Amino acid sequence: MYRNKEELYELIKDIKSKEDFEREIKELVERYGNLIDEDAAALLIVDKIGRNKQHILGIAELKADMDCTIFGKVEKIYSPKTFERENKVGKVVNIDISDNTGKCRLVLWDEDVELVENGVIRVGSIVKVINGYTKTSRNGFLEVNVGRWGSIEVDPEDAPEIITKEGMKEEPNDIKGEIVEIKPTKAFFRDNGEFGFVTNIRVRNTAGEEIKLTLWDEKVKEIQNFKIGDKILVKKVNIRYNRGEKEFHVTSNSVVLKT
Repeated sequence: MYRNKEELYELIKDIKSKEDFEREIKELVERYGNLIDEDAAALLIVDKIGRNKQHILGIAELKADMDCTIFGKVEKIYSPKTFERENKVGKVVNIDISDNTGKCRLVLWDEDVELVENGVIRVGSIVKVINGYTKTSRNGFLEVNVGRWGSIEVDPEDAPEIITKEGMKEEPNDIKGEIVEIKPTKAFFRDNGEFGFVTNIRVRNTAGEEIKLTLWDEKVKEIQNFKIGDKILVKKVNIRYNRGEKEFHVTSNSVVLKT
């Protein structure tokens, strides 16, 4: 985790002046009533721009020519190929991956291809691409590459549950409906000093009832790609009771899908 605003500014100094950065930090601190410090405000600014390399993106959020960290489930593996490059033999393999938001092509090069050849990566594996980069292929579709500065993890411990839309069944704690309200995101510090995010949305279900959902941390970031009017399915909602009132919380174990 980044420790101070100076380190964070290094990630955006090519697109924002130091003066503007400092001004926006002060505005954010005031907006949150001095409940966050300048380092936390700096993290919010960098994260909104999309330059926080620790921010996990959904595949649907990817655009050409950007750095990214994503999770994906391996749907298909194509045959590895060899080629000559500067009098050296190189290897490449294409992989189709998907998450709860969409699908894309993952391209592995050279040593990483051995993960496929040795059976470490196979159909059904969950992969985490850290600091990958995107580009548009010759065929016109978006692909994610694991380059010199990137890395890949197979079946990582922090992988979310990835559910494909096909054949998906609703369970008792699932909520399905249309988004009718999205509240602004709030940032906070937990008692242990860790940084967190929280927001609330309202969903109108098929019975016409409006249900308030509280989203936490990475689920807050996922909802940024949604808008009022979108139809969603929220699986594994955490139901809690506060002074007899029923509350619906969307946590790390939950899955949010557009329908």
